[in-house]
Amino acid sequence: MSTGRILKTLKFIKARIRSFVVPSVTRFSKSKDHYRVLISCLLSLRTKDKTTVQASQRLFKVADKPESMIKLTAERIRKLIYPVGFYRNKSKIILDLSKKLLEDFSGKVPDTLNALLGLKGVGRKTANLVLGLGFGIPAICVDTHVHRISNRLGWVKTSSPEETESALQKIIPTGKWIELNTILVTFGQNICLPVSPFCSKCNVYGFCKRIGVGKSR
Repeated sequence: MSTGRILKTLKFIKARIRSFVVPSVTRFSKSKDHYRVLISCLLSLRTKDKTTVQASQRLFKVADKPESMIKLTAERIRKLIYPVGFYRNKSKIILDLSKKLLEDFSGKVPDTLNALLGLKGVGRKTANLVLGLGFGIPAICVDTHVHRISNRLGWVKTSSPEETESALQKIIPTGKWIELNTILVTFGQNICLPVSPFCSKCNVYGFCKRIGVGKSR
């Protein structure tokens, strides 16, 4: 599929999702607080958006900087972020990560991919999301929605998020990298569902190859 056709598809998708609520991390990124973006992104993993927002708000009311976070115990953090997915493990990661930021980065969230990946608990998806939404540095964050929809539309033919990221970098203009995740995640949560997508309500049906789609609505 040509870049022009992909951009046209993205434009239509963006118009379609205008009435929907954007992902939790996108909402927190509006604060321009890199630490909040990083922590909310960690909390969002394997967790529904509504739960992520509520847990993040509870936690940030008590501690929203590495300096204040390390004063909490893992047990206190655990209670504040419950019931996010893997809350026990995430409480330890947040505490250790906050200490690492203070020890090695003067309490600041690093703005390079390698440095972010060097933080325990931070994977490529989280690192790219922090770079893009937190720092405004072009990066393509590929989660399950971006991976699924990119393949479903026929933009790429890949078997892993890493392959999808590399493939998308070659066909998506750099200026669209940051917003790509927000657009496709919102679309994937409301219209282009993993199972039984709402094809009858989709305004890009004519542009979609519907790869892997069985039953739709």
